[in-house]
Amino acid sequence: MPESTPSAAPRRTSSGWGRVLVAVYAILALSATGRSSVQLATHADEALVPYLLSAFAALVYVAATLGLARSGAAWRRVAWTAVCVELVGVIAVGTISVVHADWFPDDTVWSVFGQGYGYLPLLLPFLGVAWLLRTRPRSHFP
Repeated sequence: MPESTPSAAPRRTSSGWGRVLVAVYAILALSATGRSSVQLATHADEALVPYLLSAFAALVYVAATLGLARSGAAWRRVAWTAVCVELVGVIAVGTISVVHADWFPDDTVWSVFGQGYGYLPLLLPFLGVAWLLRTRPRSHFP
């Protein structure tokens, strides 16, 4: 059996624990999409900005799911972008929703750092970054 040599190609983000990560992102994507769709369709006049933020979070989760589930450099960039936007979004919206609670008459996916989702939206981007770093291309140099 020939010896395997280190490859410069990135390891698949959707293998091993990555499958669990992709599944969690997919569940959050479905949940955020459903929540924001219902909120916008039935109560948009009550809290438009928070509901639009939930819709934006849903799009970010869809992008992260696809980026992590698919192979290739372009999808890897999609995953990095989505996970970083998610991290900034959950920290920004979480902070604003705590400091200015009156701006959020209803919850969003990211309000109070994802409290309504068991703080998973706060933890998930850190796991995403860690996984993307773990599966990054290996260096050509020893």
